[in-house]
Amino acid sequence: MSVVGVVHPGEMGAAVGGCLWQAGHTVLWASAGRSAATADRAAAAGLADVGTVAALAAKSDVVLSICPPHAAVATAREFAAFGGIYVDANAIAPDTVRTVAASVGGTPVDGGIIGYPPDGSGGTRLYLSGAESAAVAALFAGTDLDARVLPDAGIGVASALKISYAAWTKGSQALLLGVRELARAAQVEDVLLAEWELSQPDLAGRSARAAAAADAKGWRWIGEMEEIATTFAAHELPAGFHRAAAEIYRQWPRT
Repeated sequence: MSVVGVVHPGEMGAAVGGCLWQAGHTVLWASAGRSAATADRAAAAGLADVGTVAALAAKSDVVLSICPPHAAVATAREFAAFGGIYVDANAIAPDTVRTVAASVGGTPVDGGIIGYPPDGSGGTRLYLSGAESAAVAALFAGTDLDARVLPDAGIGVASALKISYAAWTKGSQALLLGVRELARAAQVEDVLLAEWELSQPDLAGRSARAAAAADAKGWRWIGEMEEIATTFAAHELPAGFHRAAAEIYRQWPRT
């Protein structure tokens, strides 16, 4: 069994760490500077607190970085002297994950999580690319997280898949939010909803779910939309839509 460090266990990170703990691995986290809510999540998932990131790096064979996109590179730099396997499983552009790979010690692995925090439904996948991907996937054997190795793929490929997927899912949610706000501002929202009921009956429910998701998690998606825009631009594709999506999430009111 392996010792795996998780930085930093938010809702997704705690659930992924819980999968590893249920598989019999020792799972560590660092409480320094983290909230009481994070501590509660980590404890519920079976994660052991080692206090600091430095202690986590010293004790871990594998480190999983699952943090907001804007923090991915700074988090990686804390592991410059780490000698194990460093898995970046953040929603970041391929160019950003290559920066991460160049910042860490040991062996970097690129990861992209698609789905909700694993809960036994079988609907969450972790795609992996780069050297030691198979070793990372093996950690999750028999758990609620379906870890899949992208064969013959290097650093950046798993992130490209994640970015492409989120470009539609969270990007289309941002578009729906913008459309509802436009209709509300133009005082035609009720008529639009009535027309949707006739011709696009799923859109009202989807827009309501998008609003609830933006309220809870939209602050994390600002950086994700910006990373998507960066990836579009890197391939000489129009990046403006996802920059606008980032602005929609930035302006979205939160309770």
